[in-house]
Amino acid sequence: MLYFCSMDLEEIFKALSNKNRIQFLNWLKTPELFFPDQQESFKTGVCVGQIQQKSGQTISTVSVHLALLQKAGLLTSIRKGKWIYYKRNEERIAELADLII
Repeated sequence: MLYFCSMDLEEIFKALSNKNRIQFLNWLKTPELFFPDQQESFKTGVCVGQIQQKSGQTISTVSVHLALLQKAGLLTSIRKGKWIYYKRNEERIAELADLII
């Protein structure tokens, strides 16, 4: 079993304290359902522009939400050219689920 330090848990629960960030995690769980217009493979993740468009929020607001989720370890990102793609860190999410269940 993996043990989280209190700083890790604080970052995770801070990230999960916002309904928009929870919604982003939900969308990224099954991206093919929520982002059917994305041309790139979902193995890379979902383009931040797609998330911004679906949420209707500004790109800066979406970027802050995604950065908090990534800082908490719940998302990973990869840059391809000028685009950044995000996907869930399923291993970290499973570890958190094991901790709280």
